[in-house]
Amino acid sequence: MGVIKINNTDYFKMSDSTVIKRIISGEKELYEILMKRNNQKLYRVIRSYIKETSEIEDIMQNTYIKAYEKLYQFKHTAQFSTWLIRIGINEALARIKTKSKLVNIYDNSETLSSNSILELPGSKQMNPEKEMIRMEAKQILELAIDKLGPKYKTVYMLKEVEGMSILEISDCLNLTKSNIKVRLHRARLMLKDVLYELSISKDVFEFGSSRCDNLVERVMKAIA
Repeated sequence: MGVIKINNTDYFKMSDSTVIKRIISGEKELYEILMKRNNQKLYRVIRSYIKETSEIEDIMQNTYIKAYEKLYQFKHTAQFSTWLIRIGINEALARIKTKSKLVNIYDNSETLSSNSILELPGSKQMNPEKEMIRMEAKQILELAIDKLGPKYKTVYMLKEVEGMSILEISDCLNLTKSNIKVRLHRARLMLKDVLYELSISKDVFEFGSSRCDNLVERVMKAIA
């Protein structure tokens, strides 16, 4: 089963809870909606622990499959994205443990360049000069963020890039709100003021449309 093309806007107006109930009732094709709603956020979270693009997408795929298999366990009083992120983090940590080594968070710029995380949908329509400036700015920002330890990077990405609240991050990472605030404060101090201002951009660590569709197709085939 390939990626379905859901054009009915009513599908996208449905709450996650409603979508999940319908999936459990047999409409498994609707799982595509949940994936596309959460691909970007899940990618950025896992990217906080793992750098290699192929590994990140592999972990994302495993996360979605495990979430699908345990969908009946989802408590509808919680947010699906929070529940999904917990699974994703556990998958990332398990991968690190299996490899028996910690992620090297101080890779040089050459390593950053080899990891294509700067896919920009529609960038072909941009002025070449503006595109170059944007790409260079994103590379500088991503390199700076990569110098943060995973526990700081994850909190920073969820708060400053994804715009999640302290309470949501607290629930997601199973940490106290005060702990989240401390980590966020330290993360900000670790970054230069100019880079912190630049990080307000919402398009760092993008998970572009083509990669999004490829991942959705692989998962939908796996659960068919």
